[in-house]
Amino acid sequence: MISPLAHVDPSAKLGANVTIHPFAYIDKNVEIGDGCEIMPYASIISGTRMGKNNRVYQGAIIGADPQDFRWHGEATFCYIGDNNTIRENVIINRGIRSEGGTRIGNDNFIMAKSHIGHDSEIRNKCVLGNGVTMAGDCTIDECVILSSNCIVHEDSKIGKWTLVKGGCRISGNVPPYIIIAHNPAVYYGVNAYVMRKNGFTDQQIDDIAKAYRNVYQSGISVYNALQRIEADVDPSEIRSEIVNFIRGNNLRIVAIPVDMPD
Repeated sequence: MISPLAHVDPSAKLGANVTIHPFAYIDKNVEIGDGCEIMPYASIISGTRMGKNNRVYQGAIIGADPQDFRWHGEATFCYIGDNNTIRENVIINRGIRSEGGTRIGNDNFIMAKSHIGHDSEIRNKCVLGNGVTMAGDCTIDECVILSSNCIVHEDSKIGKWTLVKGGCRISGNVPPYIIIAHNPAVYYGVNAYVMRKNGFTDQQIDDIAKAYRNVYQSGISVYNALQRIEADVDPSEIRSEIVNFIRGNNLRIVAIPVDMPD
């Protein structure tokens, strides 16, 4: 299902049951897996490696040249996993180095006019709202929601199951399982509603809330908050996820503490 009105470079590797609509552009040195659909006026640029069953909508550019002065024309890559929806006018840049590259995992939904910078990684089952902009070298863990018009600055990391409210500006590291809102960014509680809908228990959510009361509402240092978490919260995978994220980022996390009801 390749339209004669599309441009498909002869060297591009296409899997089975790939649909290329009129006026789509498939560059050289591109691999597209089985069952993908590329809509009109979408462009898949050299260095892109795409898995199975992805849908790329009108005007999207996948594997665009990186917008970084450190890139000097080297062959670099953009890796797209399986079952992703990439909506209209999304731009995803390739990496700036021959190793590594920009990586999008599986089952993500990336809404219109979002921009993902070089060497960033979005893992699995994430949602990016309309107009989300991510700079280079960011990491978004699994099951994160970035609401419309969020801005994520370079080298930022966002932990799993986090919800970032619309228009929020992130410059740093956001630990897992929480809601971040406003500008400047503030801690807005635990992402309990979404997590309950996806199988988290009340006990797990209570443990998360207890942990973050120490981090954001106790008025003590992050270092001491971690000591209290390990003393007060029973060991679990969730506790480890929180503690390891914060320690792994040298205790540097975003969000100004605010008074929250218990």
